[in-house]
This record gives sequence, structure tokens and C-alpha cells, in this order.
Amino acid sequence: MSDRPESNEQHRDPEAKKNRPTPSRRQQEQARRRPLVPEDRKTAKAEARAEMRRERNYIRERMMEGDERYLPARDVGPQRRYIRDYVDARYSFGELLIPIALVILLVSLFIQNVQVQAYSTYVIYVLLGLVVLDGFIMHFTLKKKMSDKFGAENLQRGNTFYAIMRSIQLRMLRTPRALVGRREYPN
Repeated sequence: MSDRPESNEQHRDPEAKKNRPTPSRRQQEQARRRPLVPEDRKTAKAEARAEMRRERNYIRERMMEGDERYLPARDVGPQRRYIRDYVDARYSFGELLIPIALVILLVSLFIQNVQVQAYSTYVIYVLLGLVVLDGFIMHFTLKKKMSDKFGAENLQRGNTFYAIMRSIQLRMLRTPRALVGRREYPN
């Protein structure tokens, strides 16, 4: 149903008659008429839900693959792409934070020994210190590399926070998912 004429009408003489009267507005409206409510509302609703689910899954897959058109605003742009690739290429203590904290939480719940709980607290503090130290190191190295690549005056605000938050997440749970392997640093 395009506005283009049929192939046999393409080359007809502009002065020639069209061999039929112009349909009135009423006739055109009648031809386009369809029910406002579908016959079977239950199946129509189920089909609409299934279509929405397919669309959401498609968008989510594109987002997880790093397609810029489907990423949230915080993840869009060449600088954020560079940060994602840099963080995904390196090992960081932040990735260990959540699993070790979960193990220590379970240990402290089930083992009521005060000495074990004290040691688990020390382990958490040491790990948090390592995460902070790793964040500082990553901040300075990433800032230098990004300044060389994009120019110091062109750097976005919030790059350090973005990099640290991504480095704290487990690699398999990062959104968009890691597109580079370990030690495959961006140029």
C-alpha cells in the first residue's frame, strides 16, 4: 500500500483519463474501516504481550552486544566504549568483592566463633582497601590513556566513577557484556 503508482500506470499519458471516478470521502472511509476492538480480545492481548516480549528481548540482546543505538545514555559514546574495553581487559580486586563478601557473610552467620568473625572482618577491610587502591591506580592510568587518545580537555565527567562501578561488578553480570578478552587492552 504505497503511494507509488503501479508499474503499468507509471508511463501513462498525464492527459489521459483514469477510467474511473474519484472515490468520495465516504467510500474511502468505508474501505479503510475496521473494528476498534478485535473479535477475540483475549488472543489479541496475548499476541500484543508476545510481540512486546519479543521486542524487549531484541532490544536487550542488542544492548548486551554493545550496539550504541540500544544502550542507555550513560553507556553511549567512544569514551565510555574505551572505558568498558579497558576495564574488561584487566583483572581487578573489585570483581572479588561481592563473592568474598557473600562467603564471609555466610561464614559469620553459621560460625559463631568470635575469632573467626574478627578475621572475616579484617579480610573485608583488607579487600575494601585493595579495591580503593585498585580504583586509584585505574583512575590515574585510565585518565592518562584517555587524555592521550581523546585530549585532556575533551574528557567526559564521571568517567572514573563509571570505570570503578564497572570494575566492581562481576564480569559475567556486566551490562553491556564484556566484548574483549582479558589483557586485550584497547588502542
